Parts: sequence; C-alpha cells; structure tokens
Amino acid sequence: MSFARRVVFDTGVLVSAAILPESTPALALEKALLHFELCVSDATLAELATVLLRPKFDRYAAADLRTVFIEGFRQHATLIVVERNVTDCVDAADNKFLALAETAGAELIVASDPHLADLHPWRGIPIMPPAAFLVAIR
Repeated sequence: MSFARRVVFDTGVLVSAAILPESTPALALEKALLHFELCVSDATLAELATVLLRPKFDRYAAADLRTVFIEGFRQHATLIVVERNVTDCVDAADNKFLALAETAGAELIVASDPHLADLHPWRGIPIMPPAAFLVAIR
C-alpha cells in the first residue's frame, strides 16, 4: 500500500506504543498506519530494536512480543536510504530522525523527545507529540 503522505515516528513514541498498547502513542501509530506511509531508516530501525529489547522493558511485555512488534513495524514501514547529514538537534542521536524526514519528504514527525519537539517546526516540517497528531489528523 502506498500513501502520498509520509510520516516519521521517533523511538520514544514507538517504544511507548509497543509496551502500552492502549496508550496515546499506540493510538497515534494505529492512525498513522491507516493514513500515512511510515518511513524508517536503517539507523532508526536499529535504535528501535536496541532500545525496545532492553531488559528494563521486560516488566511491560515479554521480549518475544517486543520482537514481534519490531518485525511488524519493519514490515509496515518504508525503508528510506538516508545519505544526508543533519546536525541541527542538540542531541546528536536525534538528528537521524530529521535526516530521515527530510530525505523521505515527510509531512511531519511524531516525537515525544523534547530535543526534537523544541525544533518545531523544523525546515517546514511540523514536529508534534502523539496527542497533537491525533487531534490534527482527522
């Protein structure tokens, strides 16, 4: 399935969606899957797997269920090859989301990370938390 509208989700939102299936981030992800093309890069997928499989999340969901989430997300997302280097975010680790959004031509970034949210809007790309995304996208 191909959509004209592209979106990028940061790792924090995806982790919350994975471990709290009734949460606002989970609802935002569900809505995005219905109306947008979710874009990922090798770097953002690697970070998702590294973070989500940390033992501290065992109390929320078993590791095998978190692995299923990662694989399902990977299957539903479009892999974008990112060759741009962005250095606009004070947290260098977050620049990969900006570079992905710019390369993919994303309409917006859904982020819970304050370093990303503080950049709203970034180069004309809105950056919004999951709750604002749910309100804005009807």
